[in-house]
This record gives sequence, C-alpha cells and structure tokens, in this order.
Amino acid sequence: MNDWPQAWSDDNRGNRYGRGSASAQPEGARVMRQVRRGQAAPPGQGYGGVPRQQSYVDGQGHGGYQDSGYDDGYDSGYNTGQVYGGGGGGRDRGGMREPRPAPNWRRRIKVTAITLVTLLLVTSVATYFWADSKLNREVDLSKVIERPEAGEGTNYLIVGSDSRAGMSAEEKKRLRTGSAEGKRTDSMMILHVGSNGDTLISLPRDSNVTIPSYKGSDSGKFYEGTGRQTKLNAAYSEDGPELLVRTVEANTNLRIDHYVEIGFAGFANIVDSVGGVEIDIPQDIKDSKSGADFKKGKQTLNGEESLAFVRTRYALAGSDLDRTKNQQKFLSALANQVATPGTVLNPFKLYPTMGAGLDSLIVDKDMSLWDLASMFWAMKSVSGGEGKSMNMPISGNAANGNLQWDTAKVKTLVEQLKNDEKVTVSGK
Repeated sequence: MNDWPQAWSDDNRGNRYGRGSASAQPEGARVMRQVRRGQAAPPGQGYGGVPRQQSYVDGQGHGGYQDSGYDDGYDSGYNTGQVYGGGGGGRDRGGMREPRPAPNWRRRIKVTAITLVTLLLVTSVATYFWADSKLNREVDLSKVIERPEAGEGTNYLIVGSDSRAGMSAEEKKRLRTGSAEGKRTDSMMILHVGSNGDTLISLPRDSNVTIPSYKGSDSGKFYEGTGRQTKLNAAYSEDGPELLVRTVEANTNLRIDHYVEIGFAGFANIVDSVGGVEIDIPQDIKDSKSGADFKKGKQTLNGEESLAFVRTRYALAGSDLDRTKNQQKFLSALANQVATPGTVLNPFKLYPTMGAGLDSLIVDKDMSLWDLASMFWAMKSVSGGEGKSMNMPISGNAANGNLQWDTAKVKTLVEQLKNDEKVTVSGK
C-alpha cells in the first residue's frame, strides 16, 4: 500500500533520506501543500493563492517547479542553510560576528582638538569685532596743536568725568551725583606704559596751569594764549578733551598718546558687572556729600559704594591730594579684578563687564582694543606692586590758591618718562 500523499510515489523520493533510504544525507524539510478555501488561485499560482512549490528532485532544493517551464524566482527559504533572524550574511563566520576594529584614539583626539581650536578662533574673532564696534571713539587728537615730540613708551590720559548723561532721576539720587548740567573732570591721571615699569601719576584737579593757545574742537577757531592761569579742570569745561590734552602737554612737555574717559554711571556699572571690588580702606570715612560711610579695613564695594569712595575729599585731611591716592588705589584694584581668571574665563561675567565698560568709555579715534587692554594690564601691574603710583609733585599753593607743581621735579619726571627710564621722582 502506498503511504505517500496523493500524486507522490517512491519514484518522486529520489535519493532522499527517510523511510527505506540508506542515504546518509539529511532529509530536506518536507513542504506540505496549503489548502485555502475560497476563490480559485490566479493563473500561474498553486492552490489557495500560494506560489507553486519547488520539487526537490535532487534533495538540494534544485530543479524546477512541478509544472515544467514555470519559474517565477520564488524562494521559500527552505533547505538553503539560511538562519532566519540571523542577519549579517557574509559578516558571520561560523555563527559569530567579526570583531569591530579598535577605535583610532589618535585621530579622534586630533579631530576634537581641531574642532575646539576652530571654535575658539571663531569666537575670539567675533568677540574682537563686537567689542571694537562698541568703542566710542569721539576724541580727535589731531585737532591738538603745537604738540611735544613723542618719547619712548605710551602715555594715556585717563579722565573720570562727572557726566550724568543717560542717568535717570532715581540713579542720580541713589548715586548722589546731583543734577548739574554739562560735565567736568572729577579726576585726571597720566598712565605711562613702558619697559622699565609702569607709572600712574594723578593730576589734582585744583592744579594751577596756564591755558595755552588752542584751536576750538568744534569751531576750528584759533584762540591765542594770554597767559591766563586757572585750575586744570577748567580746561575741560571750556573746550572738552582736546583742550585738556593740549593744556596737559603744554604744561608738562609730555606727549599724550591716548585719551580715555568714563562717567559716573559707567564707573558704577563696571564695578557691579564684576561683582564688586575688594579694597582695603585705610581709615574710617564718612562724607555726607558723596554718601561715603565706611569703616577701616578690607571690604568689597559695589558700584554705588565705589563711586562714593573715589569722590570723597571733604572727609580727608589732604582733601584733593588724598582723594587722588584713593582713586589710584581703587582703579588699580578694579583693573586687577577685571583681569582675574574668574572674570576673563567666565563668559557670563566677561561679556557683561566688557559691555558695561565699552559702552561707558569715550576714547580717542586712534585707540584700539589692544591699546585699551595694555592700559588695563599696566594698571593691574601697578596694583600688584610692579609699577609706581604717585601724585604730580607739588611745591605748595599758587597766589590764586591753586596747587602749584614743583617745576624742577616735574621736569625730571617728564624726562624719565620720555626716555622710558625708571621713575625716581616722588610726589605726595
């Protein structure tokens, strides 16, 4: 009796392993016909819509379809050695995936370094142009006439004005600046940057000077000098920064290379942007005019307190001379605070500080960011004891009550600055 399904016979079995076979070759999977109820299969397909199956003539899955001449490329996947879900194809060796190559750390480090350097370069260039665009280059030193010859090193005239421009009524009240119109100089200093140490020299605003011949900064009109003597800060009030520079140069014979000015509000904003400035106050100070109320000792001052400190003179024994010393001390401490890694390396502190400072400064048309940075680093060196700070040498009072400079000492001081020599002259 034939036990095989209909249409199968022993002849169809070929050399297959199984019942009654002596072959050692494993038997391929038997594919049973599927019966599907419903509509008849489309032409060219088997029963129930299932593609016609291969006839395993040689037991290897080779051969044609049962209907001769029919080949639709269908592959059932049986008896081919294919492992479903294995994936990978030719990457497998004996059922195991090839090991991944070791990472090239040298290349990764190189790419990372190049990326960081590029990012730093782009950020630095962008920051430079941003900061450079914020400088208020309003002072034209080319309008200054009869200038002394340039010497060695670089000389900055640093001016603190009592300008209230842009301040609200509340800010004027809080900072105790009053509401006077216009602006006057509240402090003046010469900073010499050279190879033999930096020198910061305060020019008391009550210094007695002669107003020289000059050309009006706005009108261009020539004004002949009459030998008129007055306080140094009057020159600024009469014709602004250009006449102030002209007056300082005419009375010292020292050429000023750059001009830097900052007003009340800008000064307070810079201090607040760096989180305050630590300073050691040498004595108790209480001054109702400036609002100063400090105890002796080391402390951190905010913008409002700092402005009160540098403006105080009525509570000091030496009045304007003592005030200039406090101003020097504070500006050096401020420069030192701005140049600390905590400010320079912290973008959340650096950019607000730069923004507050650059918005507040008025400089000459030839001032660059490098010049400004050089000025701050020089002030930092003075604060650190690597430079010298002093007042312009004073010999007493002039007939009009103003402070009279010591002519001989001033001459020696200027010669040392021009030759970029170590300054040996002292001032009170």
